[in-house]
Amino acid sequence: MSSKLFDRIALLLKADAHGVVESLEERSLLLKQCVREAEIEIGRKHARLEVVREEGKRLAEALARIEADVRALDEDVALALAGQKDDLARFAARRLLARRRDAHALQAQIGERADEERALAERLEQQQAQFENLRARVRAEIARRAEVSEPTRWSCEPAVADEEVELELLRRRQRVMGSGEEGEQ
Repeated sequence: MSSKLFDRIALLLKADAHGVVESLEERSLLLKQCVREAEIEIGRKHARLEVVREEGKRLAEALARIEADVRALDEDVALALAGQKDDLARFAARRLLARRRDAHALQAQIGERADEERALAERLEQQQAQFENLRARVRAEIARRAEVSEPTRWSCEPAVADEEVELELLRRRQRVMGSGEEGEQ
C-alpha cells in the first residue's frame, strides 16, 4: 500500500515538473519551431515528388528502348517468315512476345507513377497553401506578442558625449539671452 502512495507522489512530482518546464518555454519559440518543422516536411515532400518524376522519366526511357526492340524483333519475324525460316521466326517471336510483355508492364508502372505524381503534387499544393497560412498566422501572433509585451528598458542612461552636452547648454544660454534682450526693448 505504501508503494502505491509513493508511486502516486512520484507521478504528481513528474507532472508538476513537466508543467513548470512547459511554462518556462517561450511560446514564440515553440511557434517558430513548428514553422521550421512544417517547412522541413514540405521540403521532404518536394524531394519525394522529384524522385517520382525522375523515376517516371527513367521508366519512359526504358519503354522507348523496349519499343525499339519490339519493332526490330517484329521486322526479324517478318523477314524470317518471308524467307521461310520457321525456326528463326519462332525464336524471334518468343523474344518479341517477351519484350511486348515487358512493354505492357512498364506502361502500367508509368501509369502508376503518373498517378502517384498527380496525387503528390495535389497534396503538396494543398499543404503548401496551408503552410503559407500557418506562417502568416505565426508571424501575426509573434508581432502581436511583441506589441503587447513591454519593451526592454535599460537601467543605465545612454552614453552622451561631453561635446553634445556643451552644445546643448550653449543653445539654451543663447535662447535665454535672446529672450532677455527682447524683453528690454
